[in-house]
Order: sequence, then structure tokens, then C-alpha cells
Amino acid sequence: MSDETLTPIGGYFELELPNRVGFPFAEANRFQSARAAFLALLRAGRPKRVWMPRYICDSMLAPLEQEGITYLWYELDDQLLVDENCEIENSDWLLYVNYFGICDVNVAALLKRFPPDQLVLDYSQAFFSTPAENALATVYSPRKFFGVPDGGLLMSQISISAPEIRDTGSFDRTPHLLKRLGESPEAGYPFYQTAEESLGLCEPQRMSQLTEIILSSIDFDYAGKKRLQNFRYLHKKLGKLNAIAVDPLQASGPLCYPFATQDSALRNRLLTARIFVATYWHEAVDRVTEEWAESMIMNLLPLPIDQRYGPADMERIISIITGEH
Repeated sequence: MSDETLTPIGGYFELELPNRVGFPFAEANRFQSARAAFLALLRAGRPKRVWMPRYICDSMLAPLEQEGITYLWYELDDQLLVDENCEIENSDWLLYVNYFGICDVNVAALLKRFPPDQLVLDYSQAFFSTPAENALATVYSPRKFFGVPDGGLLMSQISISAPEIRDTGSFDRTPHLLKRLGESPEAGYPFYQTAEESLGLCEPQRMSQLTEIILSSIDFDYAGKKRLQNFRYLHKKLGKLNAIAVDPLQASGPLCYPFATQDSALRNRLLTARIFVATYWHEAVDRVTEEWAESMIMNLLPLPIDQRYGPADMERIISIITGEH
């Protein structure tokens, strides 16, 4: 029997990836998902209560419910800032989302308003934003930005041990990545849904070796610059049509270009043109106001601006929105 601790030489090839350029946030704790990272943080810090925004994905509530930790809602204003009436006690934490990756200035304001060691920053939509050094913790979700099967990163002031068990489920979460690469987004979509559902269990595990290797092969500098270029391109052409105020100076490699519209048929017109936009987040409709649900959930279109695209792709999106074909 061979010694598996030795580096293999020869034999068949693995999937070819670019030369490794380094793992992002090398000092971060690595988990199979952002929600698993949050659960590990909760277990280590044991807050009495956690303040959560009403406008958030249910997946970040699951760790709180699993640990039996009380959570309370806070409101956001029209600048996506924590409502001025929100006050937290000494044993509380407050979680804030860096929405769409364009809320760095809001984060800076929160760090002055609340004790930093009680703030958890959810950067699932802000991979390119630098973690705040004095915040209690910052959580990242790389798969929102890159073609990786899973993964979550945690920067924390609390010492957290790496989970003993390493995630082995990544191989079952790759079919949608390969289908999209070799076939089409439509062919891979059912596999994407299955992969997302498989991350519902958030018991912390170490990030898989497969995800670590793929992440290490990505040119992050290129991806960040392309995202910013595309974001600014769309804002220059669509800013005056956007029903929400977007400050391009707050963006540093954002997730998307958030475009709010009163045109309720626009989402379907984009879909017909094979321009796919997500909805953030259907499950929050019942806990926000009717006005917020309409403007920030049903009629907010997170337009794609990622590193796969350039000016011609942005023009195609713009032409559908403006009707100028």
C-alpha cells in the first residue's frame, strides 16, 4: 500500500486550473459555508441576544435557532443604515449586512455608533471589502462571487478552533459548475438548487480541499477590477433611472448593481433575454413593510456585473431596460 502522505507524481491528470495565486484572507477560519461559520462564532461567543435586520436571508437565522439564541429585529432606513432607534445592551450582538457590497461607509458609521466588539459583519455580498479590524467578526461567502461549490470564511476577535471534520460534500455540489461551463445555465440550474439545499445543514465543518484549491487559483485582483468597472458602467447609464440612490464611491468590487424600478415586467423581459437576476429575499417579505417588500424585494433587480462580463454585456442589459435596441 502506498504512503498517502507523499505528494503524487505522474498518472492521469486532474482538472486543470491556473497557477495558484494565494488563498484569500489567509488568516481566516475556513468552513463549508458562511452560515456554518456564523454557527461556530455563536458557539464560541454565546451572546445573550442578537439583533438582526428584517431584510436578510433565512439561512443566517438558522444558526441562531439551532443554538436557541434569542434574536430581535431592527429596521433599516432608506440608506440601508440601522434605524436610529435601535439600542443594544452590553451582552447583545448586532449583525449588519454589507448589502450588495456597497455599504462600506455604513459599516464605518456603525463602528462609531456601537461598540465594535458587539458587531458581526455579514460580508456575504461584499467579498472585496476589507474586514474591519476592530469588529467582533466578519463573515464571507466566496461562492456568491466565484465558481466554487461552497465555502465560508470567518475573521473573528474570538479564538475559534478549526472543526475536526473536513467537508466532503463539495464533489456533489459541482455538477452545476460543470454544466454551466460545458452546456448552459439552464441545464445546470436544477443541480445548482440541489447544491444550495445541501448546505442547509450548518453544523460546522472545515472547508473542503477541493474548494480551497479552486479558491487559491482565482485572480482576485482581476475579478475585483472587472466588477468595479462594470458597476460604474451601469451606474453611468442607469443611475438616473434607478429608484434607489447608489453611491459608486462605496463600491469596492461589489456583488451586483442594485437597480430598483417600478416596471414590474422588467424582470421577465430580462429573463426572456437570458439575463438572470436573483431576488433578495422572498422569505423576508412577511417581516418587512409592504412598501419595503415592493421596492427592495419584488422590484429590486441585482444586475450582474461580475468578472465574466465586459462593456458589450453591460450594453445588452442597458438596452433591455431602456428599450433602446
